Amino acid sequence: MSTANDALYQSSLKSLPLVSRGKVRDNYAVGDDRLLIVTTDRLSAFDVVMAEPIPDKGRVLTAMSAFWFEQFADVPSHLLSTDLADVPVADPDPDLAGRVMLCRKAEMLSIECIVRGYITGSAWKEYRTSGTMNGEPLPAGLQESDRLPEPVFTPSTKAEQGLHDENISYAQAVDLVGAELAGRARDLSLDLYRRGAEWAAERGILLADTKFELGLVDGELVVADEVLTPDSSRYWAAETWAPGTTPPSFDKQPLRDFLEETGWGKTPPPPPLPAEVVAATRARYVEGYERITGRSFADWPGVTTA
Repeated sequence: MSTANDALYQSSLKSLPLVSRGKVRDNYAVGDDRLLIVTTDRLSAFDVVMAEPIPDKGRVLTAMSAFWFEQFADVPSHLLSTDLADVPVADPDPDLAGRVMLCRKAEMLSIECIVRGYITGSAWKEYRTSGTMNGEPLPAGLQESDRLPEPVFTPSTKAEQGLHDENISYAQAVDLVGAELAGRARDLSLDLYRRGAEWAAERGILLADTKFELGLVDGELVVADEVLTPDSSRYWAAETWAPGTTPPSFDKQPLRDFLEETGWGKTPPPPPLPAEVVAATRARYVEGYERITGRSFADWPGVTTA
């Protein structure tokens, strides 16, 4: 699942036990109570990791998470530092700059905490079939990408690697984590979504939906992993949104468009990515970061090109 580029920094972290390696992130243990999360430039589409990395994608995701952790400073989180100087190894590879998060280790909830403000994706597919979303009825006559009457907490299961998460009802979430914890997770997720959506809307961006990862640290509910990034959220430019359509999102949209045009069967191996698709995908991520945060991506650690 690693690309050739990943070896450039993995060797400098060999003193840290590798806990897990996902499609995008590598997690290393730092003692018994901390975790080093490295966000790579790997990119997956349709659950398949591309052979070519997207330059600086990991830095965009880390920078975006760091930005939102700052905005939500009143909410407990797992984040301790994004500074390369705090990585506890003797000589960390410079390529790690801007893509690391040193965190408190959390006991993660067994549900994905998804909030939807617009009906799209899997929610739209369910609605077209049954008029429901996560098993709950919705008003008749909604179109794809319509704004929902109010944001809705729509949890899902956490599938094993290689499998798909399954949308579940709130009652099923209660069965999995208990009524008290499910209620806290729902309320916190809805609050963060509303705050994030309001911020984005003031900058001409719609937050269609997002997925939060929540966990417990010493019994305290904390926000963990990535927060309101293009990989965990669907952002649309307000000027492109119209009910009945699927607006392009600020993420891997150029890659998805290319793959759909090739007729690829969505199983490994993926087709090689042309340089222009790689460049367009990077540009899309960077544009989303800069429009939402109001910051220049060139100022983020490790970034060498604007």
